[in-house]
Order: sequence, then C-alpha cells, then structure tokens
Amino acid sequence: MILLVFIITPFVAALILAFIGDRRFAPEINIFSSILTFTAGIVLALEVYRHGPVIAGGKFFFVDAFSVYLSVLTAFVSSTTAVFSRRYMQREREHGRVGKVRMRFYHAMFQMFIFAMLLCLLTNNIGVLWIAMELATLSTVLLVSLYRTPNAIEAAWKYFILCGVGIAQALFGTVLLYFAAEKVIGEGGEALLWTNLIEVSGRLEPTILSLAFVFLVVGYGTKVGLVPLHNWLPDAHSEGPTPISAVLSGLLLNIALYALVRCKVLVDGSTHTHYAGNIMMGFGIVSILVASFSILRQKDIKRMFSYSSIEHMGIATFAFGLGGPIATYGALLHMLMHSLTKSSIFFTVGHACQMHRTQEIEKIKGLFKGDAFVGWSLMLGTMAIAGMPPFGIFTSEFLILTAVIKNAPLLTPFILIGLAAAFAGLLRKVQYMVSGDTPSYFNPIQAAHTPVLLHMVLVLVLAFYMPDFLNKWFQTTVELLK
Repeated sequence: MILLVFIITPFVAALILAFIGDRRFAPEINIFSSILTFTAGIVLALEVYRHGPVIAGGKFFFVDAFSVYLSVLTAFVSSTTAVFSRRYMQREREHGRVGKVRMRFYHAMFQMFIFAMLLCLLTNNIGVLWIAMELATLSTVLLVSLYRTPNAIEAAWKYFILCGVGIAQALFGTVLLYFAAEKVIGEGGEALLWTNLIEVSGRLEPTILSLAFVFLVVGYGTKVGLVPLHNWLPDAHSEGPTPISAVLSGLLLNIALYALVRCKVLVDGSTHTHYAGNIMMGFGIVSILVASFSILRQKDIKRMFSYSSIEHMGIATFAFGLGGPIATYGALLHMLMHSLTKSSIFFTVGHACQMHRTQEIEKIKGLFKGDAFVGWSLMLGTMAIAGMPPFGIFTSEFLILTAVIKNAPLLTPFILIGLAAAFAGLLRKVQYMVSGDTPSYFNPIQAAHTPVLLHMVLVLVLAFYMPDFLNKWFQTTVELLK
C-alpha cells in the first residue's frame, strides 16, 4: 500500500493540476503532493531498511537499497524545489514571462516528471524502465520550452532530438538484453525482470551483453550528459525555468546513471571482465576534462553550472566504472552531495537572475551588498560544488581519489587536472558576481530561504556525520553492485 501511495501520488497530482490549471491553490497542491510523496518514500525506506528488498505488484515493482535511496532523494529534492518554485514562478508570472496556460503545463508536468523518475527507480522491468525514461524526457521537453522564446524552443527541440536518438539506442540495447535473457529464462515478461536477470547474469551470452552495453551506455549516457553526448544539457538548463534546472541537474541525471549502473552489473556477471567498467571510466574521464575546461569559457551563469553538472556526473560515472568498495561508496555519496548542492545553487542562481533580470555573468555583481543571504548562499554553494572542505563533496571526491590512486594511479593526474580547472573556473567567476557594488538595475526581491538553507545544512552535516541507516544503505548497495 505504501509503495502504491508513493508512486501514484505524483501521477494523481499531475492529473489534478492539469484540470484545475492556474487557480489560486495550484502551487500549494504542488507542494502538498510533493511532501506527501516524500513522506511515503520515508515510510517505504524504513520498510526496506528493516526487512530488506521488496518485490510487489506481481513482480512489477522491485525496491532495494539502491533504488529506495535514490527514490527518497528524488522525492526530497522535488519537495524543496516545489517550495522554491511557488514564489519563483509567481514572480515570473508577474513579469509576464508565463501565463495561465503555461502555468498549467508547469505544475502538471512537474508532477508527471516526478512520477516518471520514481517509476524508473521502482520498476522491476527493464522495458518499463525505458518507457518511464522516455516519459521523463517528454515531460521535461514541455518544461524546458515553457517561456516559448526562440532560444527556449530551440533548446527544447535539441533536447528532444538528442535524447530521443539516445533513448532509441538504449531501446536497441534493451532488445539485445532481452534476446540474451530469453534463451536462459524463456519467452515472455519474465526475461525483462531485473530480479531474474541478476540471478542468471552468469549464464547470459557474453558477446551479446557486451554489444548491448555499448548501445545502453550511449543511450542512457545521453541522459546522464556524458561527453560527447552532452550538448542538450547546457541549453536546456539555461533556457528552462530555474526550478526545472534544479531537478534536471539534481535528479534526472542520477536516474539515467542508475539505469546504466544496473546494466553494468549484468554485463560484469556475464563477461567476468572489467569491460563495462572500462567503457564507463573512459566516458567519465573525458566528461570531467571537457566539462571542467568548458566552465572557463561560459558567460551565462546557468550554462556554467550545467557544465559543472556534467563534470560531477563524469566523476560518479568514472567511480562506478572503476568499481571496488571505496569507489562505489564514494560514487553513491557523490550522487547525494551533488544533488543537494547543485539544486541549492540553482535556487540561489534563480534569485540572482531575477534580481539582475539577466543570466549574463558580467552583469551580475554586488550580491554581498545587494542581498547578503543570496550572495553568501551562492559563494558557499560554489565552494561546496568545487570540492572545498568541510562540505560533503570534498568527502566523496576524497574517497574516489583514494580509490583511483590505489587501483588506477596513471589516471590520477587527469582527474586532478579536471578538478583543478573546475575549481578555478567556478570560483573566479562567482567571486566577481558576489563582490563589488550593486548595479543601478539591481531589483531586491524576497528570496525563498528555507530550501537553500536545508540543502546546505545537510551537505555540511553529512560531511562530518553519516547516519547509520544511510551508511547501511550505501554498504548494502556496494554489495549489490560488486
């Protein structure tokens, strides 16, 4: 029952919000349904923590430590984003950037997006996973194009085409995976279930699995934003509403990486080699280097932080590819820290852009004097995402670097160069924006403090103290992903 409530709530909320449109209480319904989803996720997580993995709905749903961890994270960040978007989108409407029809799209598609991501994480069927991933793409296409400007429509079209092509590759990889599985399990839906595939992974044809993983890594890697499949991500972030940038960067990329890691486990079990891991390491390290140096060239603040997302997903992908207890644990922690930190940064960036009525870095300045909360939030968030202590990303990157030095020492300089370039680029540009005097066109606004504070406090606390339940989730997931 609690699993049903968890996954159905955002779907029902999307239907309700599509019906009521932009009436007075639409933002409150969006917030309430998101918080209800998060509450149900907490209860489900406690069940998994106490009793282990859950199979429900006639084997349609499968919840283990890996999926429930990301599900709760998805529900939490979407809840805080809904709270942030209430005031942010109200101000966008006051400025005439959106109207009633577009606000209807915004609220309905926001909840549909959450539903699609939760379905990706909780389904036991690799075919349904692919369908849910496509649903997430279609939902966010409407959100990216919300402002209906030429640039927004171009960004949404690029997002749709590139991710559509990518997801088509993932479909072909899924077909190959089923082709290998039906020879062992038999025809029918049983050959599409994760639980069955994991049990027989050692008996699946290695050649077919190796070929399937190439298509899967290209397909789902497009959604992760791995170089050279990343071109849609900076445009989508810069042209869509800021709350959507927060959930795209903080959540959707995690979901695609989740699917890729699940597939890697099957390939490892079939081939008994590090074939899949080597491919992920290659994509990961190229993404780190390209994204880090691209940060130095950006003039749009949202594009700059979107390249930071590519860099950090490259780090997580590389760590999962490297494998081993330390690297995998570090990758899981990195996904958590990146989601919390980057969504918080986008909240703050949204406030800064509304205050200056621009996204151009050169025109945003004087935040310390103009709004101390927004200025310090942006500065501290940037320090956190750049990997400075005492924030949580420093901890996760330290764990990953430790594993790299031990297991792949020749690759250590490339990782360090990428981290250093991103560190220099982010701090150099953000320091300019927060310091100095406020420009004449600066327009003070009432910022949404709670979501930003909550995320940053969690990022800081988790760097020093890891709760037992979260540590157990991570350790159990590490065992699952061996």
